[in-house]
Amino acid sequence: MTISRRVFTHGGLLGAALFLSACQSKFAKYRGPQVTKLEVFKEQRQLKVWHGTRLLKKYKVELGFGPSGHKQFEGDGKTPEGRYTIDRRNPNSSFYLSLGISYPNARDIAFAKEQGKPPGGDIFIHGQPNIVGPRGPDWTAGCIALKNKEMRLLYAMVDNGTVIDIFP
Repeated sequence: MTISRRVFTHGGLLGAALFLSACQSKFAKYRGPQVTKLEVFKEQRQLKVWHGTRLLKKYKVELGFGPSGHKQFEGDGKTPEGRYTIDRRNPNSSFYLSLGISYPNARDIAFAKEQGKPPGGDIFIHGQPNIVGPRGPDWTAGCIALKNKEMRLLYAMVDNGTVIDIFP
């Protein structure tokens, strides 16, 4: 009787763990209006999510650690400025989900080439790092970071091809 109780208890715990993990999936469902544009205001540290002229969401963000201004070169730590698109998704990122931004564009590449430097790349909107460690404000290497629960919803809301305007 003791053995069967242990098996039941162990099985019950396993079942509960599987149920809870399914409820905690990092992939949210979104059934609202299509997101037509994202806007990032670097000075205000704000991301706005739009459907046409209707504001759907507003988030506080953290940015690149570099000084203000447009990203120009690999390693400068700056967050780009200008019009880009969401061009890829990474559910297995080193951060909690990530949406790729189409930096560098042709203009960014041409400028960096004129200066004899690489433009950099791999700019994303993402959640917090999977490895916890001390961070200050504006800790990314040029990316745009949100809280994980916010990133979970944004990842569900935004399709590849969505325009993102990043303002100073």
